[in-house]
Amino acid sequence: MLFNRFLQPDVDLEHLTVWPRLELSTSAELLLRLRWLAILRGQLKCSLAATGGVATPNDGIKALLAGADVVQMVSAIMRHGPSYFAVMQSELRRWMESMEFARIDDIRGRLSLAKTDAPDAFERAQYIRIVSGWRSWLGYQAYVRAHEKDKSKPPS
Repeated sequence: MLFNRFLQPDVDLEHLTVWPRLELSTSAELLLRLRWLAILRGQLKCSLAATGGVATPNDGIKALLAGADVVQMVSAIMRHGPSYFAVMQSELRRWMESMEFARIDDIRGRLSLAKTDAPDAFERAQYIRIVSGWRSWLGYQAYVRAHEKDKSKPPS
C-alpha cells in the first residue's frame, strides 16, 4: 500500500486536550494515486488498490482505468452509508454500457503508462508544457462542455 491515511493528533483549544483527528478523504486526493497506479500497472506482479480519494463513482472509474485492481472507498461509505455501494456499482455499470465495455477487465489499466498513447502525460517533466498549454486545456474544456450530449469524441 503506497498511500495510507494516518490518524494524527489535534489540539482542542477550548478543553486543552489532545485527540485523534480523522479527516475523510476527498476526490482532491485522487490525482497522485492515479499517477502512481498508472505508472505501476504492468510493472509489478501484485494487485494494486486505490486507497484514498475515491469519493464518487467517477473517481472509482478513473482508478480502474489507471490500473487499480480494486478501490477502497471507506470515506465515501462513512459519508453516505452502505447504500452507496449500490450507487457506485450502478454508475460503473451505466458508464461501461455507455462506453460499450462488457467487463471490468476491459477497462482495468486501459490508461496505464504501459497502455496509453501518451506516456509523457505521466512524466513530471511535462509540468512546464502543461502550464504553458493552459489555454489549450481551457479550450478543450469548453469543447467538452459544448458537446456533452454528443456521442462524438473530443479532438486529441
